Amino acid sequence: MTNREKTQRIALSGLLVALMLVLGYVESLIPVAAGIPGIKLGLSNGVLIFAIYMLGIPTAFVLMVLKVVLSGLMFGGVSAMMYAFAGGLLSMIFMSLLSRIKGVHVTVVSMIGGVMHNVGQVGLAMVMLSTPKLLYYMAILMVVGLACGALTGVCADSVMKHLKKLRK
Repeated sequence: MTNREKTQRIALSGLLVALMLVLGYVESLIPVAAGIPGIKLGLSNGVLIFAIYMLGIPTAFVLMVLKVVLSGLMFGGVSAMMYAFAGGLLSMIFMSLLSRIKGVHVTVVSMIGGVMHNVGQVGLAMVMLSTPKLLYYMAILMVVGLACGALTGVCADSVMKHLKKLRK
């Protein structure tokens, strides 16, 4: 990889982190399900899907960590960072594994990522609060994770298809 390519990759990564932060903030302003905590669209997940397929898994992982830390510092705090990292890590593991399987569509990878993000966060909450009763809530969040993951997966797939056309 040339210095120019490295510089372009770093610049693109910076833009993607900024995009994830903006999408996370915009998402916090959208009342998806009033009164039900933890339900979000997962808009920045679409950026991670893009990064996994277009930049590679190691870069996508670094972007996820940067997004968690920076959004935690700007908007949340230490506990928000812990929950976001638990969900992000589990999500990235599953999305990374699935993205390597030939024939698994981007939308399916995103859907599983959405579900696993919720599993990671609720799993951490169950440990922190010492209560298995949150399993009932996880069932609701898994359905929401599938739906929101499908939405972000379709968007990410569409963006990647258009960018591939532009490269040609």
